[in-house]
Amino acid sequence: MPEKSEIKTAVYPGTFDPITNGHLSLVQRAGGLFDRLIVAVAENGGKDPLFSHEERITMVRESLKEIKLVNQVEVISFDGLLAKLAKKLGACAIVRGLRAVSDFEYEFQMALMNRKMAHHVETVFLMPALSWVYLSSTIVKDVAAHNGDIHTLVPPVVKAALHKKFNISG
Repeated sequence: MPEKSEIKTAVYPGTFDPITNGHLSLVQRAGGLFDRLIVAVAENGGKDPLFSHEERITMVRESLKEIKLVNQVEVISFDGLLAKLAKKLGACAIVRGLRAVSDFEYEFQMALMNRKMAHHVETVFLMPALSWVYLSSTIVKDVAAHNGDIHTLVPPVVKAALHKKFNISG
């Protein structure tokens, strides 16, 4: 591991309601680019999450146990401005996922605002593996709510949590 001053830290923020295999694909990709990756689970994020903040953090931590990079990945809670968090953590980058061109406009605006507030922090856009480009937490919740098969879309801990939340057996 490089000396502390040389360690490249990135922050991967999100609501993760719930974490999907697409998110995990981005963690693996970012883990290959940075020495340390901090997955920052937003308390609110301007959304009305299905799972509580504590449930989301637990699911993220459990899901990451199956990834080989687990020793360089840390899960934290955050609320507030992402640029301030990145500065506080000494991050050199913010990792954001892009699935389609439709994601880009919003992400581009956020990247520019974060750059204005934290000049030294770059936004790195990554695409998930091609097999997960269509996947979102919203889609997963909708499929699960209608008793659809989600076992290939999310880690087992998330599948169990969604089945419990929607009162689905099996």
